[in-house]
Amino acid sequence: MNVVKLDAIDSTNDYLKDLVRKQSLENYSVVTAELQTKGKGQRGSAWSSEKGKNIIMSMLVKDFAVSSSSLFDLNIVVSLAVLQSLRPLNIPNLTIKWPNDIMSDDKKIGGILIENCFKSDSSVDSVIGIGLNVNQLEFESLPQASSLALITGTTIDREALLKQIVNEIQENINSWKFTTLLLREMYTNLLFKRNEKMVFQDSDLLFFNGVIQGITPLGRLIIQHENGNLIDFDIKQVKMIF
Repeated sequence: MNVVKLDAIDSTNDYLKDLVRKQSLENYSVVTAELQTKGKGQRGSAWSSEKGKNIIMSMLVKDFAVSSSSLFDLNIVVSLAVLQSLRPLNIPNLTIKWPNDIMSDDKKIGGILIENCFKSDSSVDSVIGIGLNVNQLEFESLPQASSLALITGTTIDREALLKQIVNEIQENINSWKFTTLLLREMYTNLLFKRNEKMVFQDSDLLFFNGVIQGITPLGRLIIQHENGNLIDFDIKQVKMIF
């Protein structure tokens, strides 16, 4: 495993994307940092992390997505890989808050941001950013955040966990074409608050009640609206209120 370890960087995703532009990197190359000053999440949100306490990593995956219609498949692969890596640590009630926040009970313990580059030969380079709260114990002004150490009461080996995550991602990718339906079903079954009545806000800032049913083949969230209709949403079109 080719790993670049940094002390501090603005964004491991940006750093890895810049490396890809400048040189040829082997598949599954990884960049890690002890501190990230401009970490990004979904919807352009910031990702804050205490230095030396968490997993901050970006991983290069070449040619998994073969078209725009298969981009969400990598979200499924990576989200499940993180959960598979956490299960031996006995983290309770692990779920995926669509599309790829990692939850334990009602607390967020990690997030994933995947950025794709379509090349002139139609191949795709994907940069997978993963932020995981591991040994951080305080989350000022973040009441919905937690960490593995807070949940388990023990200090976690970050390096061993990072290696496990990388291995699980590779295994899921290698088996994808044989296990596509199984992994999609697993992802759907692990959706946060699935089959529970929840409050949502749409892109017009209107609130409505609904129940998460699953995802479309393109990864859009399927919600049964309070009016009985099944509606699917893109990431920028709906927000869960909880």
